Amino acid sequence: METKILITGGSGFIGTNLVQHYLDKNINVLNIDIVKPRNNKHLDYYRRVDICNKHSLVDSLLDFKPTHIVHLAARTDLDGSSLDDYKANTVGVSNLIEAICSIDSVVKTIFASSMLVCKAGYKPIDFDDYNATTFYGESKVFTEKCIKSNTSIRSEWNIVRPTSIWGPWFGSPYRNFFDMILQNQYVNIKGRTATKTFGFVENAVFQINEILFSESNSHNKEVFYIGDRPPINISVWANEILYNLNKKPALALPFFIFKILALIGDFLSLLGISFPMSSFRLNNMTTDNIQNLENTYSLTGEPPINRNEGIIKTLEWMSSRDNL
Repeated sequence: METKILITGGSGFIGTNLVQHYLDKNINVLNIDIVKPRNNKHLDYYRRVDICNKHSLVDSLLDFKPTHIVHLAARTDLDGSSLDDYKANTVGVSNLIEAICSIDSVVKTIFASSMLVCKAGYKPIDFDDYNATTFYGESKVFTEKCIKSNTSIRSEWNIVRPTSIWGPWFGSPYRNFFDMILQNQYVNIKGRTATKTFGFVENAVFQINEILFSESNSHNKEVFYIGDRPPINISVWANEILYNLNKKPALALPFFIFKILALIGDFLSLLGISFPMSSFRLNNMTTDNIQNLENTYSLTGEPPINRNEGIIKTLEWMSSRDNL
């Protein structure tokens, strides 16, 4: 049977890299998304489909007859004011499960969730222990519970929780992080900068692919964090990027200065004025968020790209995009 991979949300950041990965391997791949691909070279492998439209989604699967599915389509921002704003993550996943159950060709599906099913710094006792503090996080808790509780899925499946993924084709927040460094606007918080689990996107693609084509069903229905180890302190990472740019290490300022700026940002946001700092962002910058990658590495092994190679690839991509 020919391998045919359907990627929902293949126009997004990770999806764009995943589509290219399979094109490079001459594997039949189809991206279904509500927006056009970021990479214009992927237009021939794209079909506009809204996963919240069950009829259209089922028709797409029946027509393409995928053997493998990677479900990445989702609303991922934190700006929603209610769970209803994240229908792609609730209605969409319910529709996809029903669509998968309507065809016999699917061998395995990977469903993308989020590390924000637990708030930053929370240490869950297992993969069924949730502690979401945002509507986006709650929507992904719904995603996971919907998958885990469904007994109609005949094919194998796994859930992946991407960590802080970065690299070519990225957007906010880590594109902003790189842009600030390039524009000499980045400043470290003296002694308070967080350590987090990050993941270079090519390594994320590698891990997703290894999980998708794992030969053993002993990992069926298992949950995996996607990312690199060891975790890295943001200030160390920033200085590594600066080193590759032949620039001096970033200036470090006391925490209280950032606290004042955050309070100013909170006040301005009440007036509808955008400001680069807020209490939410400051908390994110100073709260460690380290995920357990043990079962991921046990299955996939070491990823192919080290962090410095990833930095170089990302800077080269940013330079090429700026010159288009």
